[in-house]
Formats: sequence, C-alpha cells, structure tokens
Amino acid sequence: MREIGINDENTVAHKLMMALRTLHKAQWQQSMEGNKPSEMTLMLSIARHMHFKKEGPKVSEVSRYLGLTPPTVTQLINSLEAKNMVVRQADPADRRVVRVLLSEQGKAVTLRAKAYRDTSLKKLVEYLGEEESNQLADLLLKMHQFAQENPPPDLDRLQMNGDEKLD
Repeated sequence: MREIGINDENTVAHKLMMALRTLHKAQWQQSMEGNKPSEMTLMLSIARHMHFKKEGPKVSEVSRYLGLTPPTVTQLINSLEAKNMVVRQADPADRRVVRVLLSEQGKAVTLRAKAYRDTSLKKLVEYLGEEESNQLADLLLKMHQFAQENPPPDLDRLQMNGDEKLD
C-alpha cells in the first residue's frame, strides 16, 4: 500500500513546501569576505545593537535576539575575534560583564554587507513591484506569526514505528 504524501493530500501545501525549499536553496545569505552567513548575521546584530545603545551587546543579549544558544554565540564570537572582526570589552559599569563590539574591520565589512543587502532588496522590490512586495512582506509576517503560534512537535515524543500511542 502506497503512503499518502503531502502532494496527494494538498497540492497547495506541496507547492508552498517546494517554494520554501527553493527559497532556502537560493542562498540569500552568502559568505561575505570570508565570513560565514551566521557570522555576518551576528555582526549585523551587533551593529544594530551598537547603533541604538552605543555599546556592544552581552552574549546573552545576542543569544536571545538571534534565538541561538549562548555556546553557539560564543563559538561565532571566537571565530570572528580570530579574524579581527570583533573585540570583547569589559563593561565599564560592571567589570564582570563582557560586551562584544565590532572592530574597525568588522564595522567596514558590516557596512558593505548592509549596502549589499539594501541593494538586493531594492532590486527585489523593483522586480516584484511595490504592491507584490507589500503582499510578500505581509504574508511572511503572517507566516512568522503562524510558526510562533504552532511550534513543531516534540520530536522525542513522536512515534518512529507507529506502534505506540502518544500520551
């Protein structure tokens, strides 16, 4: 007996899944100047924080903002520190707190990354047009809300062989 897949049950859901896969494979976030996409995301996050607060964020703040574990953020910071993109600095108000700041080199790379991102988004708006761009933005925000309200199931509790019932 053939198993029913998403394509058989709902062609719209299948089309959506394929579109999301294709978009993911498009590699919107590419390496830039020897920095991985995750490193660029971290540097852009630090730059945004510094723009509003004039000080570097703590690892815990970056972790919360990006939705990454503190050890993952620390590994990224270590990698960027080795490339002279970021520096760690003790907080003047509380020497126990370490803040992460962009180095001059990190600031320059981040500025170029922002310029590239802005140019790419401008081209996308020109390609789609303003109305479709607004529709896309609204739909992506709605999709994010759906994802927040419908977290994935606990994979440890999923049945692997179909013999057991869930609690």
